[in-house]
Amino acid sequence: MSYKDYIKWDRMPSTWCPGCAIGTIFKSLAFTLEKMNVPREELVVVSGIGCSGRAAGYFDCDSVHTTHGRAIPVAEGIKRANPALTVIVFSGDGDLVGIGGNHFLHASRRDVNLAVICINNGIYGMTGGQMAPTTPLGEKTLTSPHGTLFFPLNIQAVATANPRHFYGRCSTYQINHLQKVLKEAIEWPGFAFVDVMAFCIENFGRRLGFKNGHEMLFKIKADFKMNPAPAGRLADNELGVVKHDGPDR
Repeated sequence: MSYKDYIKWDRMPSTWCPGCAIGTIFKSLAFTLEKMNVPREELVVVSGIGCSGRAAGYFDCDSVHTTHGRAIPVAEGIKRANPALTVIVFSGDGDLVGIGGNHFLHASRRDVNLAVICINNGIYGMTGGQMAPTTPLGEKTLTSPHGTLFFPLNIQAVATANPRHFYGRCSTYQINHLQKVLKEAIEWPGFAFVDVMAFCIENFGRRLGFKNGHEMLFKIKADFKMNPAPAGRLADNELGVVKHDGPDR
């Protein structure tokens, strides 16, 4: 199969803004599915609400566009009903670790066999650019015009709190690494969380002084460095995979 077979081309162009990072991640997942030769009839993509949540409607396979924050429990229900399916969650940081944070916490604890792809742009983008659980300390947003006073949620710490875990941090710039981690996450026999460093130009970047998505993309390149073999958890500016088989369940 070609990556094109996984996409509903009649719904293109997408509603994502010019310069948005989501399209790059969306296409990278399609490329990964092609490399893995995942049959469309055995694939389900689940998303929540938000800009990233639009992705479920663009994949040419069974997909579910859930209510806000409920992508993970819906995906878990699908996987438990038919374990033979490849079930992928594709949604944003506000949906997955903000509104749906409790589901993330317990699905990872139960080690449900899901690949969760989190488009982490540090903002609630679709609703105007409000501060999110992932907004960096001091950043100006619609609801923190003088800079947020709170540290961002440590997603890695939550994902790796269990004895058996898979946490991957990727970026929109390092595409080959992104596709490699996506493949590894889909193949992981348990709960796999892929944290993709992304950006929102229209409702976040322009408030910070960026002129376009290209500038934000190269800021990610400058800020994040690869760690191919982390000895423990990744540093805040590192990309890589932290995983552990843990004790028998």
